[in-house]
Parts: sequence; C-alpha cells; structure tokens
Amino acid sequence: MTPTSKDPIVVTGMGLVTPLGCGVEAVWDRLVKGKSGLRRVDRFPVDDLATQIAGMVPGAENDDAGLDPDTVVSTKDRKKIDLFTLYALAAASEALDQAGWHPEDQRQKDRTATLIGTGIGGFPVVTQAVRTLDERGPRRLSPFVVPQFLGNLAAGNVSIRYGFRGPIGAPITACAAGLQGIGDGMRLIATGEADVVLAGGTEACVDRLALAGFNAARALSTENDDPARASRPYDRSRSGFVLSEGAGLIVIERLSHAEARGATPLVTLEGYGTSADAYHLTAGPEDGSGAALAIIRALEMARTTPEAFSYVNGHATSTPVGDAGEVAALRSVFGDRLPKVPISSTKSATGHLLGAAGAVEAIFTALAIMKGAIPPTLNFSQADEGAEDLDFVPDLGRQATVDRALCNAFGFGGVNAAMVLAKP
Repeated sequence: MTPTSKDPIVVTGMGLVTPLGCGVEAVWDRLVKGKSGLRRVDRFPVDDLATQIAGMVPGAENDDAGLDPDTVVSTKDRKKIDLFTLYALAAASEALDQAGWHPEDQRQKDRTATLIGTGIGGFPVVTQAVRTLDERGPRRLSPFVVPQFLGNLAAGNVSIRYGFRGPIGAPITACAAGLQGIGDGMRLIATGEADVVLAGGTEACVDRLALAGFNAARALSTENDDPARASRPYDRSRSGFVLSEGAGLIVIERLSHAEARGATPLVTLEGYGTSADAYHLTAGPEDGSGAALAIIRALEMARTTPEAFSYVNGHATSTPVGDAGEVAALRSVFGDRLPKVPISSTKSATGHLLGAAGAVEAIFTALAIMKGAIPPTLNFSQADEGAEDLDFVPDLGRQATVDRALCNAFGFGGVNAAMVLAKP
C-alpha cells in the first residue's frame, strides 16, 4: 500500500456526533475553547452505581448543537435502529455533504465502500431485551432486536440509505475500531477495490450495565462530584476514564479522484499502522512496545521520521497504566524529539467514545492541521515522574502550524492503531 505516492489518499468530508455537540465546526469550537461534554447521567437511575457520570450526546431541545433525531430518520424508522446507528447516520450525512459525494451513477455507487467500526454495537438493546424477556416473556420481544444490536448494522444502514454497493465492513476492535475502519479504507483504495470510502466509528453504550461492567474492571473514574474534571489524561492524579458516546466518519479518496470531481482535499492520510500487544486482555505492556510497533509501521508507510511531526493526538484515556504505556511507546519511537512535540488527549473533553474514539480523534487531528490550532488536555496539572519534560498542552489550546500529526488508538485485547495525517 502506497498512500504516499504522487496520488495520495485525501480526506474530503468529515462528520461528528459527540458529547460536545454535533457538527464539525461546532464541536471544534467548543473543543479548542476548553469546554467539557461530561456530565451526570440523567437517562436512567445511577444512585446505586459507583460511576454516575458519562459523556452523552446532547439533544437539540437543550443545545443549539445538539442532535435532533427527526432530522436523521423518520419516527417509524427510529424504532428499527439503535442509537449507535442513529449517530452513524447523522455523521455520515455531514461527511458526505461536505465531500459533495452523492453519486447517482451506479458504477460510482458500486465503487463506494462503507467501513464503520464499533466497540460493542447495540449493547443497551441487548440489556433491555434480556429485561423484557425475563419480565414479560419471549412474545414481547421486538422483531428488530437483532438488527438493532448487530455491530455491522451501522455500516449496513448507511450503505442501504445511500445505495453504496462497494466493500462493506465493521471492525469490532474495541477502542481502536474507528481508526482501524479508516485504515482498512485506505487499504481498499490502495488496492483498487474502491474509489471512495466512507469510514470511521460509532458507539452508544451509556447504560447501567456498561457503567457497572467497566467499573467492575476498575477502568472508570468515580469522581462524580465534578464530572468536567473527572477525565485527566496524562495527569499524575488520573483515576480512570469517563464512558461516552458518539460517531466520527470521514470520506476518503485518491487526490486525482477528488480533483476530477471538484472536491477540496482537507488533509492527506500518509500512513497507517496496526499491531497486537499479545500481552493482556485489558492492559498493554508498561513499555508500550506493541503500541510503538503500530506507530513505527505508520511512519514507515508514510515514509517519514519523528522530526517531521508537529503534534500527537494521544489515545490517553485517563487510566494509570494506559496513559503511561502510551508515553513509553512515544518515547521509544520519538526519542529526544518527543519533548518538542505537543501531545494532547481530547478525551479530557469528550470522555472515551470507545469504538468511535479513534475516528473522532482522527477528525480532531485533521482539524488541528487545517485550522493551525492544537486542542488542549483539560484538567492537567502534574505529569508522571519521568514525563515532566513533555508538553501535554495543559488546559488551554494554542495556535500552531501543524504540518504533520500522529493519531493513536489502542483497545482491549491488545489491539493498536496509529495514523499519520498531513497537509495536502
């Protein structure tokens, strides 16, 4: 795969649904201003749960950048899909509109792929279905239960809506799924299997079982009194991540294809790397060796070196082990160059979107390049011992020329992904 050839792979459209709101421009404005999308859960009872906070997509009724489901699907069709599919449909609409990609020619539709990853798909649908089955019996189950929760149904619904008959897929690789969806899309274009790919990730798992389950794994913050300060990536006092939801999708294609149809290239996707830790189900090795391998592979594909980077959008989720492992990985790859490269984790503002995180953060990385601005790491005050020399962009974003940037995404099961983005 040679995306760094004379005809590189470029991004021509982006769409966002996040706890900070919906729409790329609105979300970016709030992100760089240091706003937080984290709050106390009000969708269901949480008083008996250790973790009572999350990042939830706001509704249009109380946020001018919130989501109005009626603008995405009809009331009738809303009953057939889960939230993770709704979020994907909303993000897809924005990305395709920006890209100007609404093909009517059948060959163009046949050459358009749909790759939308997720961590756990329609998880809340399953928990509710089990409750209905136990309390009311099998006859009361909806016929849409299975189509609602299957992880590939976000991609399936998007493909059906737009008539895209190219390759279709749904990486189910935990918190790396969204970035792997984009990486897989790069491969489809590089091998000639698709001309255009709609790629990214989506997630909607904020429910009682998810909060209780991740808390049982000791992964979540329990600092419920101040939700906006609970996510503290890279900070020495971090205590766990904040579960959140949303979607991020992008349209990618060769530069020549974009130019031929008059589309504007936003950023270039220069390299992608992925690897396995082969170490532990829920934690990476302390030396970050698996993550480092993914980063090295991304740099090799991009045919670039650490000296060329202006920014790293870190995966850091605000867990003690995970954040330290990422720093170790970056240190092993960037060496003495690392203290000169700003590193921030936007999960401090959005929480952890699991399978959507990598795609959402790839968009944030693209925007850093496009806008000449680096988003902050909120709630950061003191680095780990041995990391005091690093620039984690504490609390305030900054203006900066960003020519090339790295985006990381790592997940349970030891899956690692890294991507190099650059100015077109």
